[in-house]
Amino acid sequence: MITSTWSVSGMTCSHCVKSVTEELSQLKGATNVEVELVSGGVSQVTVLSIGELDRDAVAAAIDEAGYDLVAQSR
Repeated sequence: MITSTWSVSGMTCSHCVKSVTEELSQLKGATNVEVELVSGGVSQVTVLSIGELDRDAVAAAIDEAGYDLVAQSR
């Protein structure tokens, strides 16, 4: 299993967390998504997956949820 952490901006509430979690959970290989919400700041999103996630796919999923990928943290 691979753990990757992403920095996401624009999230402010539990609805934001749900939206991002749902989109990232649909990525091929993703098995678990956890969000550490920093309302109005940069939240940390950790994804557990069976393989390396494609950065562009992660960015697209976060964009689809309505937020911005800032960087991969780890």
